[in-house]
Amino acid sequence: MQRRSLLRYLSLTMFPIISLEARAQGNPPTLALHTTAKQGDVAAVRKLLAEGAGLEARDNTGATALLVATHANQIEAAKALIDAGANVNAKDQISDSPYLYAGARGHLEILKMTLAHGADLKSTNRYGGTALIPAAERGHVETVRTLIEAGVNVDHVNSLGWTALLEAIILSDGGERHQQIVRLLVNAGANVNLPDGAGVTPLQHVRERGISYQAIEAILTAAHAR
Repeated sequence: MQRRSLLRYLSLTMFPIISLEARAQGNPPTLALHTTAKQGDVAAVRKLLAEGAGLEARDNTGATALLVATHANQIEAAKALIDAGANVNAKDQISDSPYLYAGARGHLEILKMTLAHGADLKSTNRYGGTALIPAAERGHVETVRTLIEAGVNVDHVNSLGWTALLEAIILSDGGERHQQIVRLLVNAGANVNLPDGAGVTPLQHVRERGISYQAIEAILTAAHAR
């Protein structure tokens, strides 16, 4: 009886591992699709798809070929995959999708393609943030502009209790790119008085950071921040 229970336990606990390995090993065309997508070999991508490579097959990180192409910012390979119907919202094991990753990394051309092919603006990453929040943090001005124009919620609060505006302040150096991003967010109607989880407002964060944030302070005060 104990042996039978042990075997049953092992079969249940090993199933996810076996399934993951099976997905990673796949068939040769499917494995090659991830490799050629990463390399940006568009002709090979199209040939493999025609031969039956799995468009939504996952590697051992849970990434699809489109996400692999997005990681490498391989624009034409990403286009070929999206044109073939690849899911721009398919997430890997750490909740990255082509849409979210392109936004976070400022891969603007791929981001625009995902937006044109059904990107879920409410989709969130492993920190509970939309694509806008890491884009604002990392100073990707045109990415922020594009996401705002697409209609993303500028006041979304992530798991840390931060909005895009707060991250553009807290995790920046107050420089020109982040000044532009703060201005874009304010002009888009971001709530300049929405505090973090500890009750500290954007303006209070700015004033804690001194002279290098004076330009951002001016933008916020002009928008009636407190």
